Amino acid sequence: QVQLVESGGGLVQAGDSLRLSCTDSGRTKSLYGMGWFRQAPWKAREFVATISWGGRNTGYTDSVKGRFTISRDNVKSTVYLQMNSLKPEDTATYYCAGSRVNTLSEDQSTYTYWGQGTQVTVSS
Repeated sequence: QVQLVESGGGLVQAGDSLRLSCTDSGRTKSLYGMGWFRQAPWKAREFVATISWGGRNTGYTDSVKGRFTISRDNVKSTVYLQMNSLKPEDTATYYCAGSRVNTLSEDQSTYTYWGQGTQVTVSS
């Protein structure tokens, strides 16, 4: 049974870095396309980054390009989001999402499985 568990969030200052992790605790190894999304207070959930099964193909929303890096370790059933040069506007709850389809997608409806979220707060 797929169960996505995020970790790594916290309170940091602008310019700091964080690395988020998302592990399929069920070790199903059945998730191919993976993505990270975020939701700030009073805003809709938005796409952040996506990665294909092999990790060779990735995609990012414009506001995080050059600062965030998505990667994965399929042996550990874990996807990472390395976040550098954090800004106050990056403050949000971050969710990982998984699909049984090997795809790069910004569309939330592509993803069947979601984690519970991890809070990232960036102070100025």
